[in-house]
Amino acid sequence: MFGQTTIRAVLLFVLGIVSAGLEAQPYPSRTVRLIVPFTPGGGTDIVGRLLAAKLAETLGQQVIVDNRPGAGTVIGSDLLAKSAPDGHTLIMQVNSLAANHALYKKLPYDTLRDFTPVILAASTPNVLVVHPSLPAANVREFVALAKRRPDEIAYASSGVGGASYLATEMFKLDTGTKMIHVPYKGTAPALTAIISGEAQVMIAALPGTVPTLNAKRLRALGVTSAKRAAAMPELPTLAESGIKDFEFATWYGLFAPGSVSRDIVAKLNASVNNILAMPDVKAQFERQGLEPAGGTAEEFARYFKTEVEKLGKVIRASGAKVE
Repeated sequence: MFGQTTIRAVLLFVLGIVSAGLEAQPYPSRTVRLIVPFTPGGGTDIVGRLLAAKLAETLGQQVIVDNRPGAGTVIGSDLLAKSAPDGHTLIMQVNSLAANHALYKKLPYDTLRDFTPVILAASTPNVLVVHPSLPAANVREFVALAKRRPDEIAYASSGVGGASYLATEMFKLDTGTKMIHVPYKGTAPALTAIISGEAQVMIAALPGTVPTLNAKRLRALGVTSAKRAAAMPELPTLAESGIKDFEFATWYGLFAPGSVSRDIVAKLNASVNNILAMPDVKAQFERQGLEPAGGTAEEFARYFKTEVEKLGKVIRASGAKVE
């Protein structure tokens, strides 16, 4: 018969072996899922798919994109928040994650606790586009038209709380215009709605808009960045067009679940920084109107916190609220 001391020693020995085996298991050990909380075809999907393909090569495991649109990115965000914190589920998010903290009265997660910022991947200007039938050839003419026709012009967005929604609400506040909001589940269906005439205007992230503009199906009036966009240098900024100090950029950031290990965050951060420095990735980003970002996870965490505070002020000023 073994004594209790012997049995305890054997159990501790076995547990030590199992624990050591788990610690030695490399990351990632299986397929990684990258959630994109929008429909395919928009800027978040474009950035997500570019990085997913390169991460698969870098990490040695398949990285699949899982589009989970709806509720202003809350559906996809909640999926990540409730995922195991082992780094095998990630999300590519935008300004929406920060804005929803103030926009929604109740969320199924804690914005500042349940998400770990990994890296700021890219940013892009937004572009003000209108249906070709709208009698406005430039920003000044559009503002004048919107003021003459309050609550008659419908603006499309990628969803309540999305970057296009936030940019347009800022535009309305700064110009004193009133428009009807028509939300969709992503940039692609929102742009399709403008082409079909369901809505007349949108401030959309440049990457998902470039193909439509190249096909001359919409008219671009100006960009929301502080300086002209390299992808479309002929377009003036909104600030140049008379909307003083107007600046808004859509950012794309990679997040992991809240309690993921620092080692996993460090590995993902280093991998994406290396990817963003690749010449072919830089070229693809430039064609889409994207500007590579990068940096440390700590820098992105600080930036994200300031975005939560800044966009909270925009939401409160607009009076928007989702129950």
